[in-house]
Amino acid sequence: MPQGSKIVPVILAGGSGTRLWPASRDAFPKQFQPLTGELSTYQQTLRRVADPALFDDPVVITSDAFRFFARRQAADIGVNATVVLEPARRDSAAAVAAAAAFVEKTRPGSAVLALAADHVVLDDEVFRDAVRLGLKAAETGKIVVFGLVPTEPKTAYGYIRPGEALDDDDLCLVDAFVEKPDAETALDYLRKGYLWNSGNFLFRAADMLSEFGKYAPDIVAAAAEAVDKASEDIGFVRLDPEAFSAARKTSIDYAVIEKTREIAVVKGRFRWSDVGAWDAIWQVSERDDDGNAVHGDGVLLASTNCLVHSQGILTTVIGADGLMVVATPDAVMVVPRDEAQAVKGLVDALKERGRDEATLHRRDYRPWGYIEALVSGPRFAVKHIVVDPGGVLSLQRHQHRAEHWVVVNGTATIEIEGEPPRLLTINQSAYVPLGARHRLSNRGRIPLELIEVQSGAYLGEDDIERIEDIYQRV
Repeated sequence: MPQGSKIVPVILAGGSGTRLWPASRDAFPKQFQPLTGELSTYQQTLRRVADPALFDDPVVITSDAFRFFARRQAADIGVNATVVLEPARRDSAAAVAAAAAFVEKTRPGSAVLALAADHVVLDDEVFRDAVRLGLKAAETGKIVVFGLVPTEPKTAYGYIRPGEALDDDDLCLVDAFVEKPDAETALDYLRKGYLWNSGNFLFRAADMLSEFGKYAPDIVAAAAEAVDKASEDIGFVRLDPEAFSAARKTSIDYAVIEKTREIAVVKGRFRWSDVGAWDAIWQVSERDDDGNAVHGDGVLLASTNCLVHSQGILTTVIGADGLMVVATPDAVMVVPRDEAQAVKGLVDALKERGRDEATLHRRDYRPWGYIEALVSGPRFAVKHIVVDPGGVLSLQRHQHRAEHWVVVNGTATIEIEGEPPRLLTINQSAYVPLGARHRLSNRGRIPLELIEVQSGAYLGEDDIERIEDIYQRV
């Protein structure tokens, strides 16, 4: 690694997380949601690696569907992130290979810290101390994995058997990786000093590419070609679709980590969770004297060891113990804490029944802001639209519906075919006839909010014909 160079954080932010339904859904997954505080876990991760003395600007690997979440949420906390788009889901091996190739091409010789965007760390400075310790091994050519000293015999995590110490008792070679154990085996692992495998890594980009060349040459070849043929797309880096899709789908653990001999582990002393289910959210949350945790608008009476996670509606619990209660505007889920892993099966059942709630939220995020459904009937729908400052909807028209707009906050610039462009302020309205070209934008400094009433024979989103769009969705 060049003298004085910084670590490049690579944030892997392309997953979904169905075990955290109904808050996390395919259209708005858990890493972009404020599940444990005011910031999303993605933003918390970016903040964790924002020390300019240690870290360079981050690289974010995510999917096309989440690109605007990734950029907007980074900008909201003042982080300048390069967002790289995966054109297909190929699991973590291809993502890490592409990240290593991209960093080596753009910042040659750099070390990379690859982190999952959906993990929670409660001791940021202790975490950074672990990174500094791991860097000593990475600079000698090792791939460093962060292991956590277990606090209980968890069966949901893989484990690491540490070997010979490297200059420090908390930095060791790796003797073996072991799969998720049963309860009795997990207890034995604790007695023997095994570590939880966090799935986060530190390495020099060139070293990771070299190890891919030994153990998964097909993946690194596809990823490197995808980087070489990448294109710029309104500020995003878009990996070449054909090249990237040629990579086989597998995890970085199976492809490289469990095979390489150039591997070391840092014993992390920080509190960590992969928040894979609602019981994990309860565990990392601040709890009252009765063991209850509340996020959002929740009230509990005569209850113990419960979680209430409410988005926008009052949620109450009486006389319960160990319940996870999650409420969103369109769905409520109640599950015992020890059954939290079963939520994935519930989501699968909802998908089989054709329920949109399995994957979609009532609030639909767009590059310019969001639309939230309020009420609908056979020939009408009422929606709340919020346009961010500088946001511009596409120039569009509809063949089957008309629209009425009423501004309730901010100032709208509107264009309707056959009329001169004009401004609408609070309590002013406009009518968009069926078939008319129209566009809405917010040139002000505060969010624009309006109520939209749609009426017509068909109100589906596929009745949008985009004519011009600054976000290149035409």
